[in-house]
Amino acid sequence: MSSWPAEIRLAKDRRTLHVTFDDGVSFALPAELLRVESPSAEVQGHHPSQKTIVAGKAAVEILKVEPVGHYAVRLGFDDMHDTGIYAWDYLRELGEQMDEKMRAYEAALAAKGLSRQRR
Repeated sequence: MSSWPAEIRLAKDRRTLHVTFDDGVSFALPAELLRVESPSAEVQGHHPSQKTIVAGKAAVEILKVEPVGHYAVRLGFDDMHDTGIYAWDYLRELGEQMDEKMRAYEAALAAKGLSRQRR
């Protein structure tokens, strides 16, 4: 199934990306989740075992949302990360699995003695 966004809107505080799909389903995606789950090779690696756990991003902000063709957006964050290209299906996946992904992220941080907060 391909998801197509009807609207993508960055909140005024730059900490939430609102995405509404053409079937009416909408999500308020936190900037922190988008940053730590960036689809970039820098974060995801080239194999699941290479995924980087990115700490200290609880207050990260999205500075820019740029279209990439007709299939995705590139997000630029205030920590200068801007290499992730978020396809529509990936944005939907993040929305649908938001709670599960945040729990897994928090568990991974705890296992490494890291924090969501900047130190």
